[in-house]
Amino acid sequence: MGDVLLALSIPVLVFASGIYAACDCWWRRRHPAPPSPYTHRAARLAEQDMLLLAEEIVDDAYAALGPLYDRPAAQAPAAGRPAALSPRPNATPDRVPSRPAPARKP
Repeated sequence: MGDVLLALSIPVLVFASGIYAACDCWWRRRHPAPPSPYTHRAARLAEQDMLLLAEEIVDDAYAALGPLYDRPAAQAPAAGRPAALSPRPNATPDRVPSRPAPARKP
């Protein structure tokens, strides 16, 4: 008799587990959990940390490479040299693209 009860307990256990899973699924569909505010807050905090890290990287890079991009200080002209060079008469202004060079024939 003990072997029969043991043999029948396995199908009963599987059947009961199936009914429990179906009821649990039905209950969760009818009563969904509200969204957790911690997930949104964690995302905002992670974004702020990432922006602060990016700021630090940019500031360090500017501190290291900033002098390369600064304009050199105006130097006094040497004796015997003109203060400023005059542009050629056919030179184009800096804001306008220059005309293409004439084509050469080989």
